[in-house]
Amino acid sequence: MSDEHSLRKLLARVHERLNSSANVDPGKRASLQKVMQDIDQRLHARQGESTSAHVPRLEALAVQFEAEHPALAQLLRQLGALLGQAGI
Repeated sequence: MSDEHSLRKLLARVHERLNSSANVDPGKRASLQKVMQDIDQRLHARQGESTSAHVPRLEALAVQFEAEHPALAQLLRQLGALLGQAGI
């Protein structure tokens, strides 16, 4: 499986998890939706900026979600690791 395919699959899982979690703080939800949208746009457009630039933002969000949404935090860390490895 290609890195890009793995990224898209993991992005879909994060979106699903976020959408199924009704009790997510609105500010955290908005922050996560923004970074997910940015990554998705970079993958679709293949712009010059690397998606790995989002890794620190994903880690910061994972820390925020850790206590109340550990599964979502784990997905964010997986996504950050994959972005770092892929260098897309």
